[in-house]
Amino acid sequence: MASHRYDDHHRDVHGSGVRAAVFGASDGLVSNVLLIVGLAGASASPGVVRAAGVAGLLAGAISMAAGEYVSVRAQNDLVARELEKERRAIADDPEEETEELAQLYVERGMTTTQATEMAHLVMQNPEVALEVHAREELGVNPNELASPVRAAAWSFAAFAIGALVPLVPWFLSSASAVIWLSVAAGVVGAAAIGATLALATGHSVFRGVLRHVGIAGIAAITIHFVGVGLGSFVQL
Repeated sequence: MASHRYDDHHRDVHGSGVRAAVFGASDGLVSNVLLIVGLAGASASPGVVRAAGVAGLLAGAISMAAGEYVSVRAQNDLVARELEKERRAIADDPEEETEELAQLYVERGMTTTQATEMAHLVMQNPEVALEVHAREELGVNPNELASPVRAAAWSFAAFAIGALVPLVPWFLSSASAVIWLSVAAGVVGAAAIGATLALATGHSVFRGVLRHVGIAGIAAITIHFVGVGLGSFVQL
């Protein structure tokens, strides 16, 4: 049998790894650009900027990874609790669960007869019944829950890479113009993230790039002037 011609057109839109990577990279890039630009605006020494940049990278990456792990783990625990309740319901009161499933099929367009037949077929296998109930009632696939460790690892690595982009120029040069190299690296990084998201979602690359660069640029300009103001009162 020939394969369906649309089979290769779909992506895993529920995978937490890609989501954690994209948002981690974006957060790392923007947060460290703002930190660096703010310190530079306050006339901090290159050594202070480098130290703060590395500290921001590590603190942010660890925080992002921990938050992602806790979030995904909590979500999985919640799903597991609901699955256990559903498993007990299927074992203790299969008739009611069959009627409930049949009603769901009726709401999706089946006739009462078709829905009842389908529900009885599904309920013949408890594991299949649990998976179907989970999909229909909870909107999850119990066999495809996200991995907390994987999500945390993606988040840590992505944030660190994003935060490293505007920091690299400070390890290569101590000249006064290094701030502009850092800003340029941030712009390129933001453009790359915007283009990647646009290509993944099928949206306009130009708009995606413009949106991400614009947001990062406005935030950086604002923080720069905040740093200039603080520099008048604090000697770094």
